[in-house]
Amino acid sequence: MIAAGAARLSYGARQGSATNRRETAMELFEVMRTTFSAREFTDDPVEDSTLYRLIDNARFASSGGNRQGWHVIVVRDRATREALVQAATPAAKLYSAQVRAGENPWNTIDPTAVDEATIAEARAPGALTEPLLEAPVLLLVCVDLRVVASVDRDLDRIGVISGGSVYPFVWNILLAARHEGLGGTLTTMPVAGEPELQALLGIPSHVAIAAVLPIGRPKKQLTKLRRKPVEEITSLEQWDGEPLRA
Repeated sequence: MIAAGAARLSYGARQGSATNRRETAMELFEVMRTTFSAREFTDDPVEDSTLYRLIDNARFASSGGNRQGWHVIVVRDRATREALVQAATPAAKLYSAQVRAGENPWNTIDPTAVDEATIAEARAPGALTEPLLEAPVLLLVCVDLRVVASVDRDLDRIGVISGGSVYPFVWNILLAARHEGLGGTLTTMPVAGEPELQALLGIPSHVAIAAVLPIGRPKKQLTKLRRKPVEEITSLEQWDGEPLRA
């Protein structure tokens, strides 16, 4: 008991600082309910020491077999940012064209009715590309596919299980950023140009890019998000069962 108490005290001491984070820290549920997709940032810099703290806490996310196949590339270089925008633009144009056509963009179930000419004429939404240039720093999160258990690989649908071994870590980074008064958004548009980015950044072929996170201090801090209620996203025992209620 003494050893455990000492460990907790030591951890608390490590988490403290001159600014006394423990007094300003958000309560867990508040962080969960207010972590929004920030795309507009102030010019305040995000120091390497801050990024280290975010990742140092986020790394305790779970992963399949605890293999922790993630790797984070910290990007500040302008040329790399421009390459990310270039990789994201075709995907963002398709996204825009499908939204205008009333489709759910990039889904793998319903074939698109949008033709190549319409996609070519579409404009990539600024919200999908501008943060890559304007955020103080980008975190490019990769995952080593050799250590991911893709148990749905033989099913006749797009694989989703692999994400379970990297996206908890990604979301932890965003939660940690919110805790620090920072913000970001999980963007995946550049991944459509993954081969070019692998060549540019020296990423091995067996490593996938899972997300690009623009990180910074949001110009506006949102505190109330719109989400579906529990009754709309749950059911008891069967897909069409009664919803879970309090």
